[in-house]
Amino acid sequence: MSKRERLLFWTPMTSKFKYKISVVIPTYNRAQTIMRAINSVLSQTLPAFEILVVDDGSSDGTKELLQAHGFFNKKTKALEKKYLVQENSGVSSARNLGIKSANGDFIAFLDSDDAWSEKKLERQFALLKENLFKHRIIHTDEIWIRNGVRVNQHKKHEKSGGDIFEKCLALCCISPSSVILHRSLFDEYGFFDETMPACEDYDMWLRLAACEMVLFVPEFLTIKYGGHSDQLSRAHWGLDRFRVRSLEKLIRSGSITHPQRELVIKTLIQKLNILEAGARKREQFNAAKEYRDRKIRWEGEKQFAN
Repeated sequence: MSKRERLLFWTPMTSKFKYKISVVIPTYNRAQTIMRAINSVLSQTLPAFEILVVDDGSSDGTKELLQAHGFFNKKTKALEKKYLVQENSGVSSARNLGIKSANGDFIAFLDSDDAWSEKKLERQFALLKENLFKHRIIHTDEIWIRNGVRVNQHKKHEKSGGDIFEKCLALCCISPSSVILHRSLFDEYGFFDETMPACEDYDMWLRLAACEMVLFVPEFLTIKYGGHSDQLSRAHWGLDRFRVRSLEKLIRSGSITHPQRELVIKTLIQKLNILEAGARKREQFNAAKEYRDRKIRWEGEKQFAN
């Protein structure tokens, strides 16, 4: 995309710009935690324009709970509220429905088992304004709570800003619950990949980080709660299977530079090595052969490129 074409998608805003923030909360059978998430949005010192709860086919009384807490009242603190329901189709589909139904200029995601510090939106928009709204994606640091206990992040999970493409190759470097994005990004780079049962966020951030500089607020403004038995990371073994799929898709897209392509191929070979070893350990020899064949092919691509 040329510079002129990109300007059609995105014109940096002045401090006089009247922004609107849409908060998209995908949920599936999280009646026990969803009000904590919603209340953390309602408590923001910088109010959002609207909340969109996208129910991915819950069967645990989520709708009745929201009704009991007054969510279906037309407005709360001048905040628009929408409740969207779909057949169970996965978190990517739910997020995409929320994006397409939102009326805000910026989209903020919040998983229904997470929460925000009350100054999250305020601090993110202060940094966007400080940088003259030249960035379209901004995230924050986060607190991790596992089974009710705060835990320290491993070094590999440390968050950062700037050009984070290389860091995004190994694992997911942005938490969906921490990020705010300008909606023009979805027009330019596409929506969440609904064919991916896991690592759909890794796939999205990889596409964006290949071309976009990322702003980062080094404050613990997002609270991530984990340890649930139904978390996607627990439901699917070998998450590198999905990351490899994203990496191969990124190469096929032709949207990355030659140096980026070399980094992607290097990461692909590393991850396919790990997957091959894991398959052999589980005596899944057909899968091991498939990973080995793909690894050899990418090794050939790497040598050809050099």
